[in-house]
Amino acid sequence: MPTRTHLDRFAIGLMILFCTIWGVQQVAVKIANVGISPVWQAGLRSIGAAVLVWAWAMARGIRLFERDGTLLPGLIAGLLFSGEFALLFWALEFTTASRGVIFLYTAPFIVALGAVWLLPQEHMRRAQWVGMALAFAGVVALFGENLLRPAGQAWIGDLMMLGAAVFWAATTLTIKVSALGRASAEKMLLYQLGVSALALPMLSWLFGEPGVFAPTPAVWESLAFQIVVVASASYVGWFWLIRHYPATRLSSFSFLTPVRGVLAGGVLLAEPLTPAVFIALALVGAGIFIANRPPRG
Repeated sequence: MPTRTHLDRFAIGLMILFCTIWGVQQVAVKIANVGISPVWQAGLRSIGAAVLVWAWAMARGIRLFERDGTLLPGLIAGLLFSGEFALLFWALEFTTASRGVIFLYTAPFIVALGAVWLLPQEHMRRAQWVGMALAFAGVVALFGENLLRPAGQAWIGDLMMLGAAVFWAATTLTIKVSALGRASAEKMLLYQLGVSALALPMLSWLFGEPGVFAPTPAVWESLAFQIVVVASASYVGWFWLIRHYPATRLSSFSFLTPVRGVLAGGVLLAEPLTPAVFIALALVGAGIFIANRPPRG
């Protein structure tokens, strides 16, 4: 299947589904954090998902160990993937999730800036920049009031979140510009899951985390959801999309994830849903529409 220049209805439907899943993941992480340390939780997720994706690849007869030039970029992508989650979880020691999400979701802009030099075939039009800015404004409308509150050492966590955004964007760009972009989605993902399955538990130990300290059925169910639905099924689908569609257009949909996460918190955890949530949803939706609208003619 050749690389497309625009997102069709199938890709748009998948991205809305994946953003919803990743939004629900935010609730699952909150529930699992009650009994499992954050970085250790991410490590367990990578270990479990690596086993599932490997079994899926074997069942489908996908060749994982042929020499195809993906080893070096695969290891780089794996290290970037590990660094992203390590910074993301460590940042929460200094800043709040609602502050940090604003810095984390600068990642689509970093992808777009990197694409100017690395992906000239994915040239960004003015309307795409406007659409992404509008979608980002929706995220700021939802979480921005926290930036005005006394922060103390929050700037440290904010910088870590910005670093996580850079690693997230760098992972996407590494895949698009290297031999990984021609590999199967399963192989792309296994590089990242394999490296993070080794790196994240070691980082958890270095951070002095207690690991699993209060296991309950809800904690294990939340971890299972992250392993099976998020890190296995949705990530295979995401990397398949990266292989076949423009990274800049796909990245614009990521702004939908934090809004979906707040909506999921309202539905599943009875967290309050303020008017700002629906204003943000409208802004993000309008921004994604503008960013992905095909040019006239």
